Amino acid sequence: MGDLRYEPEVDAAYVTLGAPIADGEVARTVPVDLPDGVSDELFLDFDEDGHLLGIELLGASRLLRPEGRAV
Repeated sequence: MGDLRYEPEVDAAYVTLGAPIADGEVARTVPVDLPDGVSDELFLDFDEDGHLLGIELLGASRLLRPEGRAV
C-alpha cells in the first residue's frame, strides 16, 4: 500500500512505499540532487537488499501541492 505523512511543525513529508517500515529496516539513506534553484532536500531510504522503502522530503511545503500536505 503505502502512505504519505506530512509533519507541519518541521515541514517534512515521508512517503512509505509498501508495508510500514520496521525499526532498523532502513540500511541506507541516499540524498537526491534536486534541480537548480530548489534548495529543499530529498532522501531515499533502502533496505539491505536495495529495495526502496520510503522517500523523505524536507521543505515539503515548497514542493508539495496543498492537498498533498493535508493532515
